[in-house]
Amino acid sequence: MSFVKERPDAPPGFFEVEAAGLRWLSVPGGAPVVQPMDVSPGQLVLPRLTTTDPTPEAAEDFGHRLAVTHAAGAAYFGVPPDGWTGDGYIGNAPLPHPPEPVESWAEFYVTYRVQPYLRIAYDSGAISDLSPFERVCNKITDDAPESPSRIHGDLWSGNVVWTGLGAHLIDPAAHGGHRETDLAMLALFGLPHLERVLAAYDEAHPLAAGWRERVGLHQLHPLLVHVVLFGGSYIDQAVAIAKRYG
Repeated sequence: MSFVKERPDAPPGFFEVEAAGLRWLSVPGGAPVVQPMDVSPGQLVLPRLTTTDPTPEAAEDFGHRLAVTHAAGAAYFGVPPDGWTGDGYIGNAPLPHPPEPVESWAEFYVTYRVQPYLRIAYDSGAISDLSPFERVCNKITDDAPESPSRIHGDLWSGNVVWTGLGAHLIDPAAHGGHRETDLAMLALFGLPHLERVLAAYDEAHPLAAGWRERVGLHQLHPLLVHVVLFGGSYIDQAVAIAKRYG
């Protein structure tokens, strides 16, 4: 059986970059990824997944497999998935990709993940005071430098589908990024058995010291995306994180 995602007014490449991301994230031994059956402007056809309740064992398996996915690597921070050039999307918002390699994750994160959405939020009036965000942007550094990982990019709990064959990934905003970003997204809106996932991940691919203290920093981008798309309480959350790290 198939599941059809349709959007007649989809912007150029909306489903095509999603399909490219799904293929790119599918690596031997990695987290299972739903694979596109057909894609065209305005439509993406996927296999229909049969869901089940998550178990601690499935969570541990997911943690191990996600570490393998990340370890597949990427050419540079912000690189789009193979088979795609140009920008992508996160939800219904544009997701910029650098046209050429940047020198560090910090430069990438500030320039291509925080500032674009901050500008939109400010121009719309959702955020009126930029100073907390400017301070945090000036302080972001590569305290724990790592090579670019192959990340999902929008890994909130709704994009992890639990099946009898393990957790499957859907709806990516895939790119080369910092692996802590995906883990921070899992924590942002809650994931069943999250601590089991994280422990298994750390066992398979140990995380750098202090990673828990950086979770909020990696959540700043998705919160700003939510500010742009939905406003509301996400504004206060984004401001609080900016003040914490700035």
